[in-house]
Amino acid sequence: MASTHRAPIEEHPDLVELRARHDRAAATPRAQMVEALALLAGLYLAASPWIAGFNDSVTLAVTNLICGVAYMLLLGGLGNSYERTHSMAWAAAAIGVWTCVAPWVVTGDVAQTRSITSNLIVGVVATLLALAAASGARDRDARSGLGAQSHGRMPGHH
Repeated sequence: MASTHRAPIEEHPDLVELRARHDRAAATPRAQMVEALALLAGLYLAASPWIAGFNDSVTLAVTNLICGVAYMLLLGGLGNSYERTHSMAWAAAAIGVWTCVAPWVVTGDVAQTRSITSNLIVGVVATLLALAAASGARDRDARSGLGAQSHGRMPGHH
């Protein structure tokens, strides 16, 4: 009985090429700018209750802190995990939208001018940055002809 050695799926030539393309895309000035701005937006979101002065609204302060850290984790590591950029960017966009509505949704009387203004501005910026990251991933895949491959399907597998 002859045994055949099969290379792990991570070493498949198509996957190696896909990773190489994503690594090259992560090094573009646009991707680096989106990542840097996303880190700043997430950092501001996390610290905004203390910066804008609504830290007495504990529920919104905690919400912004958690959302800011989550946002930074999702979009801050784009260069290291570009294969998941598209789904991570959509999750980050959801955090941006949540940030916009949070002053009216979280428990307590937190919808004050400072909290509304701060959350709307950083929420819109965060959403736009996340959408830019998502469109960048989609555009790269379309330009490089990776449409089916980038969505988990290999050529010839339907």
